[in-house]
Amino acid sequence: MSLPESRGTGLGPEPLVPGGVLAVDAGNSKTDVALVAADGRVLGGARGGGFQPPVVGIGPAVDAVAEAVERAAAAAGLPPAAARGGRPLAAYTSACLANADLPVEERELQQAVHARGWARETAVANDTFAILRAGVEEPRGVAVVCGAGINCVGMLPDGRTARFPALGRLSGDWGGGSGLVDEALWLAARAEDGRGAPTALAATLPAHFGLDSMYALIEALHLERIAGPRRHELTPVVFATADAGDLAARGLLERQAREITLLATVAMRRLDLLDEEVDVVLGGGVMAARHPLLMAALEAELAAAAPKARTRVVTSPPVLGAALLGLDHLAAPPAAAAALRAHYG
Repeated sequence: MSLPESRGTGLGPEPLVPGGVLAVDAGNSKTDVALVAADGRVLGGARGGGFQPPVVGIGPAVDAVAEAVERAAAAAGLPPAAARGGRPLAAYTSACLANADLPVEERELQQAVHARGWARETAVANDTFAILRAGVEEPRGVAVVCGAGINCVGMLPDGRTARFPALGRLSGDWGGGSGLVDEALWLAARAEDGRGAPTALAATLPAHFGLDSMYALIEALHLERIAGPRRHELTPVVFATADAGDLAARGLLERQAREITLLATVAMRRLDLLDEEVDVVLGGGVMAARHPLLMAALEAELAAAAPKARTRVVTSPPVLGAALLGLDHLAAPPAAAAALRAHYG
């Protein structure tokens, strides 16, 4: 499976930024936009809110991106949409979007983004590709994102990709912050009522919310006295409980390491990279924490499964990866990519 082909014929009015890229990284919680010149200079940027088409619909979700695009154009000293006279901002829009999990969703989002007329050509990809490209010097490697959920993609310079639906348990996924918390709550509930083995999680999880038992925590979550999104606060509690030596909590981290390794090695196998030197880029909040127990377990698992693989926790913003994908498409010189990376440190 390859990245979706760009829309547009390449004909029409000259872009206001000739040979430039409009880069969009739109996640569930925030959207970053950058207008990048052909030589890699960032001319303007802006941040907007989250991108959630399943919640608000494709049109309103793209409207939110459009607001950030207009602010980025203003930062670059370009006229607003009403004054552009139909001229596109850039030659190419490279949009890496959350919730573009299936090819059909990518196509629908690509049509909606291209219809805004921001560039002569438009490509939409899942936002995990932005994290991967931000973490590698060329479009070659594998990325595993472990944040609230978990996802994995791989790519090669010839355009071939490897990916997963990443729809949660429905598509066979396990882990990420939400998965770890769900499993920890399950283990703790069974430990308290006698159906499972003892674990300190039965005390540490409710204690985080000032409660004295798992029963009280279960009741508070069920009756929404504790809002559902606050469950994410328990991920660091799982890590701290593992640090204290609890076997059940440590087992969750070891299972997460195995799942990350499994995703990465399957992607490598699909791209014939399993026996080659390759970067495995790690992103998302769970990986950014660089928890020693998790990282040690992951390094051990990956060394056994793919000895030539190198792990790298990405620290650059994903919008860098979206912009680099755009420069790749436009065959920009290496100096342009270097200038772009220098801008983002």
